[in-house]
Amino acid sequence: MAVDGIDLERLRRSCAQCSLQVLCLPAGIGGDELHRLDDIVRSRRPLEQGETLFRAGQGLASLYVAREGAFKTLATDPDGNQQVIGFHLPGELMGLDALGRGRHACDAQALTRATVCEIPLDQLEHVCSQLPGLQHQLLRIIGQGINRDQGHMEMLGRRHANERMALFLHGLSERYQLLGRPGDMFVLPMSREDIASYLGMVIETVSRTLTKLQDDGLIAVRGRQLKILDAARLDAIVHPLNEKL
Repeated sequence: MAVDGIDLERLRRSCAQCSLQVLCLPAGIGGDELHRLDDIVRSRRPLEQGETLFRAGQGLASLYVAREGAFKTLATDPDGNQQVIGFHLPGELMGLDALGRGRHACDAQALTRATVCEIPLDQLEHVCSQLPGLQHQLLRIIGQGINRDQGHMEMLGRRHANERMALFLHGLSERYQLLGRPGDMFVLPMSREDIASYLGMVIETVSRTLTKLQDDGLIAVRGRQLKILDAARLDAIVHPLNEKL
């Protein structure tokens, strides 16, 4: 159905796997409201693999969501050493790190060729103030980002490599499901080196751990294609206390 020149059904299909779908296309939205939202969301040119979306210290002007492609976020210490501190899948919101201080605390770099939607923050705040449903969805997405940060800290606190890897894969599975994609079969957009940096391992340990999980029948991995074969056993590694209850 077209509303005032906008093909609403086409927009819903094209944004079906985006975390902002309810933010940008809430149920029952009217033609005037849709126009206002469509006006503030700007599509950027495609980014090439390795290209930077924003840098640490850059002022917060917009939030971003990848329509296609995936990103990693990197923190740099005073000696210039970088660590991967997050991954952003297609459809997930980026730029929330700058909401507190008004400046980005990390770099965001494309893992693959990507296309992002840019949402200027001042305009988003104005529209959200008038549409409470959008404000609620934005707060929910921010909460999910906080949960991912907490999950990362939990990963780094686990002593054994197989536990860290299980938490990582379990988390990816849940995130793909939230985006309306299969949670038991997906592509790892990040390299083994990126995973090692994120999990506080060396790359050889990442490869050995993936091989062990595969030999144990929990996953099947071929290159970057990964399939979860035994979700219950993977969950038991992630939540070991559940087995004792």
